[in-house]
Amino acid sequence: MNEELNMEFILKLQDLIEAEESAEVLKLLDGLHPTDIAEIMDKLNMDEAKFLYLQLEGEMASDVLLEIPENVRRRFLRVLPPEVIAHQFVEHMDSDDAADIMGELEEEVVEAVLSQIEDKEQAGDIADLLEYDEDTAGGLMAKELIAVNENWTVQTCLKEISAQSEEIDEIYYVYVVDDDNILKGVLSLSKLIRKSTTSKVKDLIDVDIQSVKTDTMQEEVAQIMERYDLVALPVVDQIGRLKGRITIDDVVDVIREEAGKDYQMVSGITGDVESGDNVWRLTRVRIPWLLIGTVGGLTGAQVLSSHQDTLNHIPAMAFFIPLIAATAGNVGVQSSSIVVQTLAAGSRKFDTLGKKLFKELGVGLVTGLFFAVLIFCYNYLFSDDYKLTLTVSCTLFIVIVFASLFGTLIPLILHRFKVDPAVATGPFITTMNDVLGLLLYMGVAHFFFNFLA
Repeated sequence: MNEELNMEFILKLQDLIEAEESAEVLKLLDGLHPTDIAEIMDKLNMDEAKFLYLQLEGEMASDVLLEIPENVRRRFLRVLPPEVIAHQFVEHMDSDDAADIMGELEEEVVEAVLSQIEDKEQAGDIADLLEYDEDTAGGLMAKELIAVNENWTVQTCLKEISAQSEEIDEIYYVYVVDDDNILKGVLSLSKLIRKSTTSKVKDLIDVDIQSVKTDTMQEEVAQIMERYDLVALPVVDQIGRLKGRITIDDVVDVIREEAGKDYQMVSGITGDVESGDNVWRLTRVRIPWLLIGTVGGLTGAQVLSSHQDTLNHIPAMAFFIPLIAATAGNVGVQSSSIVVQTLAAGSRKFDTLGKKLFKELGVGLVTGLFFAVLIFCYNYLFSDDYKLTLTVSCTLFIVIVFASLFGTLIPLILHRFKVDPAVATGPFITTMNDVLGLLLYMGVAHFFFNFLA
């Protein structure tokens, strides 16, 4: 928390809220960033936060609401009447931000809020955006943009840009469309002001432009903007009509969201959760992968149980079971994490399946040989059982090679079948390699202790 917003500050604010000193509350908040005000609200109870928020006006009110964590914001919106939601912040927001907020409301509340918005064109834009899936370009885009007709002169174009810019905070590109609103290209402002006022726009446009369709998934949108270093990206429908634009701040939110999802999935958490969610939801999203781990553990126990005679005959083998299992799991997670990271970045330089597996085989052979020799030297010095020494070293070598290949192959297969490869990391790879490592360990032990003199 910001040093200025210490407990003494919070207590003073609570006293003013309790006394309903609106002017003093606003004076205390004067100069604070919307992020800081949102953080303050998080420290207050719901009634106090509601009182504080209702003192805010215009853009400050909308900016603060956008900074509040989604789960808290959802509860907060439930206690506000539709007219307050409409006039207090929606009317002061860009269409994409307004649609994101409205998407968190119940359908009947959405209708009530839209009916309260005075600017019916803005209400229509928000309603249009709500029709798109929130994970697509249509769900990310904003309707606010600068668009000019290719048949206009430079003079007409400049007048229209001046008029349209009143509703836009940042002008990244001027988009050029034809009479049917089909996107034709972009227009450079520097070129525009240098040309004669009688020049036609269509003679000045750059037709080499990146765009996405409304149903393009948000991950692909982020990859395109990152690949081409774009600060804004136009969105078109299936026949090329300009529908909106996506700006870099929206993509940063997507990247952060996807990174959070992947991290949760690698950790064995399915579903989009936050720390503020209730106990039942937090528990429910963890159970599936914990069940996989439990089944894997029980399977490993069965493997050991079926080889109980071997363990009774050679008790020292039990000392190396954690080493075999941990190494198999760690190597698999390392290999899969590299593949998942490469796939998530949308790299065009990603190797073909055969080349990638061959490269990973080389890594596995070198790594496996290194640790096999290391463990062989350790056992040679501290153990007089050469069969056990060979068993552990050979098992470790085989396990590392297989885990490298398995950890690479599974994410690639999942990606090929349009399944998020992040599910391959964490508990899944670890559990599979643990069980396989134990099977290999017992198999190699059976070979050395039964077939070597």
